[in-house]
Amino acid sequence: MAEKKYLKSVTIPVSTFENVMKQFDQAAARLNIDQGLLEFLKYPRRSTIVKLPVKMDDGTYKMFTGYRVQHSIVRGPAKGGIRYHPDVDLDEVQALAAWMTWKCAVVNIPFGGGKGGIACDPATMSKGEMERLTRRYTATLYDMFGPESDIPAPDVNTNEETMAWIMDTYSMHARHTVTSVVTGKPLVLAGSLGRREATGAGVVIAVREALNHLKIDPHKATAAVQGFGNVGSVSALYLQRLGIKVTHVCDVFGGLFNPDGIDIEKLINYVKEHRRIAGFPGAKECDRNDIIYADADILVPAALENQITEENARDIKARIIAEGANGPVTPDADPILKERDIFVIPDILCNAGGVTVSYFEWVQNRLGYYWTAEEVNVRLERFMTSAFHDILKAAQENGVHMRLAAFMVAIQRVADVVQLRGIYA
Repeated sequence: MAEKKYLKSVTIPVSTFENVMKQFDQAAARLNIDQGLLEFLKYPRRSTIVKLPVKMDDGTYKMFTGYRVQHSIVRGPAKGGIRYHPDVDLDEVQALAAWMTWKCAVVNIPFGGGKGGIACDPATMSKGEMERLTRRYTATLYDMFGPESDIPAPDVNTNEETMAWIMDTYSMHARHTVTSVVTGKPLVLAGSLGRREATGAGVVIAVREALNHLKIDPHKATAAVQGFGNVGSVSALYLQRLGIKVTHVCDVFGGLFNPDGIDIEKLINYVKEHRRIAGFPGAKECDRNDIIYADADILVPAALENQITEENARDIKARIIAEGANGPVTPDADPILKERDIFVIPDILCNAGGVTVSYFEWVQNRLGYYWTAEEVNVRLERFMTSAFHDILKAAQENGVHMRLAAFMVAIQRVADVVQLRGIYA
């Protein structure tokens, strides 16, 4: 008898870009838009890969791979952050660029979608090496960047200082200071008040509107926050200020739990000193991987993509999922969450506060006139609240979940602009 051969099961990595394409297709199928036009809207207009030689501190040279993708410039300049991470690749950057197109359309600001990144490990590099890498990346992509063409911003492992290096490098090549080439800059370099807190603040505005819609008293609600970077920490702080008890948080090093609520302000100060949440005396330690399964009313995934999948969606206990990160829920998980009556505030709506205030910063740079923090926050409130109710109305009218409604609204808005402009041939 012939010997039987067994194949080992192989886990196929989830393609983030394929997930975005699925989300697009599901929404597009419900819209009356020409198929050829949908193909034009779907794919990136330009994907660039660059090789970046950098002199390291020890005198050796090392090659890095950088990416910049412009998904769409139909509604305005490409807009999107730059991330530094060992796992950055073209698939991820193309997905993030597409999400930026739809995110800008959802909050109705005049930008298209872009994204960039460099495959590197900032934890192993000095500040000088990071600066030289950033400047090389900027100089190499100088022809892509510009206030009217492509405007970067901070993302994973990049910050205000990174944006200052980009602005300075671009300005040196342009031979004059160009503040509006990036957003997320330090205040003294023409940044905007409220920009650092904007994404987390926008998350909590969306949560507040969802609580009102579902008739849940925030003072009787609990929350779990996955990720304690800028978005996660600000979201947690603002949730607490709204009266919500934040019982679970985690970062890359570990998790914390306190059924009586964690003092987020004290935790933020602790992290500034210790650079991680582990050891914080105001809570018990728990497995960071269990945070998404916490028994809390609100779950804020504010880490990386593909955290909630078809395999674990039935284990989620939260009543509301507020997507602080990009793509934390896969398309196959969405129907399961809807079936279980879990209200998902999709990323292209929920975390759009950051790009909204980036737009404000760009406007202020162009005007040369700067707003107070109160003016910024009032405008952010107006944009986010309006966007939430636009999407909620579309969801109710079409009998679909919030993500599908958000994509339907966004795709239609971009399609309307294309039809008015026409396609140059």
